Amino acid sequence: MPPPPAYPGAAPSINGGTINGTSMAEPNKEIIIRVRDLFVGFGEKMVMKGLDLDVYKGEVLGFVGGSGMGKSVLTRTILGLVRKRSGRIEMFGSDLDQITTREHAALERRTGVMFQQGALFSGLTVKQNVQVPMREHLALSSRLMDELALLKLELVGLPRDAAEKYPSELSGGMIKRAALARSLALDPELVFLDEPTSGLDPIGAADFDELISTLQKTLGLTVFMVTHDLDSLYAICDRIAALADGKVIAEGSLSTMLASTHPWLRAYFHGKRARQLLGDDRLAEASS
Repeated sequence: MPPPPAYPGAAPSINGGTINGTSMAEPNKEIIIRVRDLFVGFGEKMVMKGLDLDVYKGEVLGFVGGSGMGKSVLTRTILGLVRKRSGRIEMFGSDLDQITTREHAALERRTGVMFQQGALFSGLTVKQNVQVPMREHLALSSRLMDELALLKLELVGLPRDAAEKYPSELSGGMIKRAALARSLALDPELVFLDEPTSGLDPIGAADFDELISTLQKTLGLTVFMVTHDLDSLYAICDRIAALADGKVIAEGSLSTMLASTHPWLRAYFHGKRARQLLGDDRLAEASS
């Protein structure tokens, strides 16, 4: 199936970005994730239709798109949880179709994942949830895993007594932090965050954004963040990639998104909700 033509309003970026629907790599930047000509579908429904995307080392990339457009599907496809029809996915310079099982396990140890709504195991305590990646990939004593789990919980701002609680005993914000702690269990270089602030009140979402930003800078993380939160895009994302019609239609800074004439981007970044959240002054500032 040939990919559809790029929408003519997709805004180009001089130093990298999307030009005519094609991801343009920025010079002198190390690419951690490279996706080329990706097709993903379920039955007759195609979700990805020739998608291209680059994620650079040390950046926070915000990945946006309308409901049902496939944002989480892309994350799961990169992680190998959803099979692709065709295309090429590279992570840390390795073609995921060409590596051995052992090499794939090594790549998994370099990544962390925070799924939507946390996806904690309800029958395990918070400490045990954080230890799941450790048990899968590391040969550590129970005592050392307990110490490491407590360190990860403290890193995300949870009290030590939260370690023995079950997910049902936690607030929504605490579940998010516990899931974030689990994603950091193996000291990853790359972290996938799927709607990390979804369901949080504005204060809780702002605090979580600040936590992500602090951890990214402190630990030197590369962050691939699926989000619909405009405040998150404005506050912590270095670049934004927008998904529509099965492809990345625009890629770059917030000002690049605001300059695009694509109908979905205009509705999203200039709509009533955007003006309420960001205000006309902030939108004008970002556009300049």
